[in-house]
Amino acid sequence: QLGIRISLSHEKEPLGTAGPLALARDLLAEGGEPFFVLNSAVICEGSLVVTRVEEPAKYGVVVSETETGRICRFVEKPRVFVSNKINAGLYIFSPGILQRIQLRPTSIEKEIFPAMAQEGQLYAMELQGFWMDIGQPKDFLTGMCMYLQALRAQHPEKLHSGPGVVGNVLVDPSAKIGANCVIGPNVTIGAGVVVEDGVRIKRCTVLEGARIRSHSWLESCIVGWSCSVGQWVRMENVTVLGEDVIVNDE
Repeated sequence: QLGIRISLSHEKEPLGTAGPLALARDLLAEGGEPFFVLNSAVICEGSLVVTRVEEPAKYGVVVSETETGRICRFVEKPRVFVSNKINAGLYIFSPGILQRIQLRPTSIEKEIFPAMAQEGQLYAMELQGFWMDIGQPKDFLTGMCMYLQALRAQHPEKLHSGPGVVGNVLVDPSAKIGANCVIGPNVTIGAGVVVEDGVRIKRCTVLEGARIRSHSWLESCIVGWSCSVGQWVRMENVTVLGEDVIVNDE
């Protein structure tokens, strides 16, 4: 529909934040053009590299020259103030970077970037728009709520409606929801999910193939692929279930 060709790579073992680039070396090096790298665990408005934070001591910070943007060094969780700019997980690279990366688990932040900075080959641009890290479960749920609110503003027709639906709820067409359920606000339900009768779900993500059995209560949870949550179970306070987890009936 958009005229975009997508190549998807599924790692059999995690290769870190740099290794996957080596896995796609032939594709990325084709034509010798610069390429764009985006971490999947961030929400942002732009394609710039660093963003300012209020509490830099929680992060690894980027120290760069004010006038040129050339990155001098990285400091992990500084005890004294050296910078309030952090890596936003957005990069534009020339194909030459691929020569630095081997096909093995590699951290681009800890192994590749420091060497590039030392050689004067790495520059920073500041992101002016919104940025948020959603790599932790509680932050993921917050990001999900924000996404659903944006969907409400831009494409409200994509949200689910009907009896028992409260607020912003996104449900895959193949999911099945039983009678007397209350779903929402801020819930996403994936493909093939079965929600049995009398279930209450709010501020949760339920991933593909999961089953929530009757009369359970879920709040602030991430339910993994093909999980089974038993009858009369109560889960809350940022509970996270991995793949194929079984929670027995109460």
